[in-house]
Order: sequence, then C-alpha cells, then structure tokens
Amino acid sequence: MKTKQESIFSSKTLTYFLQLSETMNYTQAAQILGITQPALTQQIKKLERTVGARLFYSVGKKLRLTDAGYTMLDATHQIYDVLNQATDEIQQSTSATQGDINIGLLASVEDSVFEDFTIQSYRENPDVKITLHMLTRKEIWDKLENNQIDLAIMYLPDESIKNWKPYESKQIISDDLLFIHHDEKLAKKKRIKFADTPNKPWTTYPTNYYLNHVMREAYKNAMVDLPISVAQFTTPEQLLKFSKQTGAYTALPNSFVVGQGEQDNTWTARFEPNIRFELAFVFRTGKDKIPRIGHFLAQFDQYLKTKDYLSRLQEIEQNK
Repeated sequence: MKTKQESIFSSKTLTYFLQLSETMNYTQAAQILGITQPALTQQIKKLERTVGARLFYSVGKKLRLTDAGYTMLDATHQIYDVLNQATDEIQQSTSATQGDINIGLLASVEDSVFEDFTIQSYRENPDVKITLHMLTRKEIWDKLENNQIDLAIMYLPDESIKNWKPYESKQIISDDLLFIHHDEKLAKKKRIKFADTPNKPWTTYPTNYYLNHVMREAYKNAMVDLPISVAQFTTPEQLLKFSKQTGAYTALPNSFVVGQGEQDNTWTARFEPNIRFELAFVFRTGKDKIPRIGHFLAQFDQYLKTKDYLSRLQEIEQNK
C-alpha cells in the first residue's frame, strides 16, 4: 500500500498538478497531458484528499490557486530543483566525449547551421549522441524546467519568463526582423515605417510564437494597427513560400533571409525603428559544467570563430 508521501510525490501526480497550475484550465491542461478532463479532475481531487486541503478554487470561470496550492507549487518546484541538481552533479563526473545531449531548437529558427555543426560534431566525437527536438517556446521552457533537454536554442529577450534565476544564456548572434514584400515600388527602400506596412494582407507566425509577439509589441509601441494576418505558419520556409505565391507581406529573421540567397521579385527592408533580438543557447545554471555539454559549447564557439554564423548560412545555401 502506498504511503501518503508516495501518493503525493509520484511523478504523474506532480506533472498533472504543475500543468494545471500553469494553464489554470482543466480542458487545456488535459489536452496537453493527453488525458481526459475527468481523469485530470480525479487526480487533482485525489491529491487534495491526500494533503487534506483544496489546492484550487474558481472565481466565475477562472481557476485560482489556494494558499495551500501555492505552498504545494513551491514544494513541487523545490523537488524538481533538487532532482535536477542531483542529476547534473552526477553527470559532471562523466566523460566529455561520451553520452547524450538533448537540444530543444525553437521551431521558427533556421536550423541549417545547427544541422551542419551536429554533423561535424559527430565526426569528431562519434560517442556523443546529439538529439535535436523542434519545439514551441512553451515546450522548450517546460522541458528545461523538467530537465528533459540540456540546451535550448531560442530567441531572447523572452518576457514570458519572469524567473531567470535558475537559467543562463550564451549569445549566438544578434538578429533583426525584416519586412518581406513583393512590391517593386518599395524595392529601393532600405527602411520602412510601421505605418506604411498594414495596407495589404500578411502571413505571420501563430499568435503564441515569439516573433509574432515581438512584432505585435513593436506595432503597439508605434501606435499603429496590427496588420491583418490571412494565414499563419510555424516555419520561416512556409511563410516565405506563401508570401511569394500570394504577394502577402511577412516578416522574417535576417539570418533566415541570408540563408535563402536572392529571391525573384522579393525585397526586404528593416523596420523603423529596427526590431532586434538575439539567438542564444539557454540552459539551467551549472549545465555547462557537465563535461560533454561544456565541450559541445566550446566546440560551437570554435566553429563560429572559424567562420561566422551568417557566412556559414550563405555557404550552406550555395552548396544546396
């Protein structure tokens, strides 16, 4: 028979509780977890019976944590922190040239440089297994929190994350969001004001994607109505294809555009004011002390010292 501690701190119970604490919506949490809503409700009620207090309450249609819920949430985060730290300390005694490295790559990032580097890394260290996971921003943070990926490759700054204390970042490049169009009348413009862009249909990243958020904030700050998006896609390749075939405007990272080479009847301009962000490695504090992770990051530094990021993008495009 399970003890009270075993009932509370089973991996499944904590996962369900954390997911509901994050979404504050039973339906949404159940969908993410891949279970039915009644099953999730039953697990939460079972947890509440075990701890002897309600963890959630409703105000209208909105779900809230009780004081006991906040205590439970804090304890759960502490448990994960202890387990993650223990895992990292154990792995710090392992080899720099053996083992697994799991990397979460933001789905909207041009991936060719990282694919090229992974091939080179394998040739130098065939006993290090690198796995690249194409993920959404939310999936990346969830997997970092649960120690399911060692490194994330993503855009910063990310205002959706309030607590940066457990994490570190390492810049890869500074990047700019470019306005993409097919209007020959605008072809000579190197910069374009936000007020001059919403007069045609757009294709954009989904609303919850980082670059969509960045663009919406830029238009809001310029006090200009957000363009009307007629189609949304998750990858820059899809956005560019739709834009070229329909004439719709879009916005894409300069690093991606450089990697595509010249495109017929397609022109770019920087926004005024410029939209700048950075591409970076993000990892839990201390991860770079694990020999294979530190070795990987040092290898990548050397890889870019030999030839910078944008030059490698151009070279990869030329060799396609």
